[in-house]
Amino acid sequence: MRDESLIDAFLDAAWLESGLSRNTLSAYGSDLRHFAAWLGARDTGLADADRSMVMAYLSHRMEIGSSARSTARATTTLRRFYQYLLRESRIDADPMVELKAPRIGRTLPGVLSEAQVESLLNAPDTGTDRGLRDRAMLEMLYASGLRVSELVTLAASRLDRATGLVRITGKGGRERLVPLGEDCLQWLSRYLADARPSLLNGRISESVFVTARGSAMTRQAFWHLVKRYAKVAGIESRLSPHTLRHAFATHLINHGADLRSVQMLLGHADLSTTQIYTHVASARLQSLHRAHHPRG
Repeated sequence: MRDESLIDAFLDAAWLESGLSRNTLSAYGSDLRHFAAWLGARDTGLADADRSMVMAYLSHRMEIGSSARSTARATTTLRRFYQYLLRESRIDADPMVELKAPRIGRTLPGVLSEAQVESLLNAPDTGTDRGLRDRAMLEMLYASGLRVSELVTLAASRLDRATGLVRITGKGGRERLVPLGEDCLQWLSRYLADARPSLLNGRISESVFVTARGSAMTRQAFWHLVKRYAKVAGIESRLSPHTLRHAFATHLINHGADLRSVQMLLGHADLSTTQIYTHVASARLQSLHRAHHPRG
């Protein structure tokens, strides 16, 4: 019972100090009870665990197949728990000092093939105002690599169709100029000339992409449209709101674009953020090699 009372006291303190959500507190409690059970099988309590025991427990987790992510979370829980015990003078030394959580590899984004992108772009019914708007939005995402939030908040004053450029204010207030390409400009011009005035129906809006109510398209509404068009296009792979942004970056690199240019187009502050796309492109090339080379 002593371990359970320590856990309860820690969870109460964590809630009072940080206002953590019920889910987070539940995860903390689960992590600590698992560790307490492991220690109990070795006749040791939470307050008596030393550094070697913590290391043995974390190694045990990895041996039984726990993911690096869940083990990293457990490490964070234990670190916070023992900092609390030390602060409350319930232990004399923190067994977590200098213990690092396992590194979690960055998840590679799912990327559509060029054929899949083509199918997605062709999915809207461009014979309708909404379909023409949706086609222009999809074309712009794939042509420019904009974030969905940047697309739906785009103001007409930021477009320069004469030069084929759009001025974007991204994260951290950083501005960048992004070219749109001929196909995108053609669909955008058709939308602006034919569909947008009809959707606005006399109303005035600074937003480029508007709904039938005359308001700006929302991020959530556009995401639902993307999922619907993916279904029409027969795309079964898992999508994210950044699916076309990922495709934009990966396809550029596949066709020889240098990483620094892709970084500038995406608006990444750090080149390391962009480097994930080289891994995606490499994985794609390896897959093609295995599938088509006689000695693959």
